Amino acid sequence: MKIRSAVLCAALALTSAVFGVGVPPAAAESAAERAVAARQAGFKQMGGAFKAVNDAMRAGKLNRAEVAAAATRLETHATQLPSWFPRGSGPESGAKTEARAEIWSDAAGFAEAAANLRTQAGRLSALAREGEVAAVRKQATLVGAACKTCHTTYRAED
Repeated sequence: MKIRSAVLCAALALTSAVFGVGVPPAAAESAAERAVAARQAGFKQMGGAFKAVNDAMRAGKLNRAEVAAAATRLETHATQLPSWFPRGSGPESGAKTEARAEIWSDAAGFAEAAANLRTQAGRLSALAREGEVAAVRKQATLVGAACKTCHTTYRAED
């Protein structure tokens, strides 16, 4: 009886695979939806890294290694950022995204803004390693301003 059940389950699975019956919703996602999900995950990681920096600044004690590591994560993500926006993953795709069409129509400006974020985050990382709290605090403000520039120009707010 157990063998028949196993054979029946295998046959149903094979039939489902061949005819597309029971395809999980994730498999039905479009390329645009996958791109949006990937970039949202990247932005959540960036947000977590920047939160770590801000939390350290609020605490008043500079954990140099922690802030430098968070800033390095920001720098790395900023380098990847333009690749998170492949053509066809904007509002025209029908995918739920806050990306404005300007990301693609002003690709040079978007790349420049991402490069500025990378530069500012790199400076933050270097300053954190040096340990000068006032300089780190000032640079964290500049990183935040670089984030805001992109949000203002290239992100549609809810």
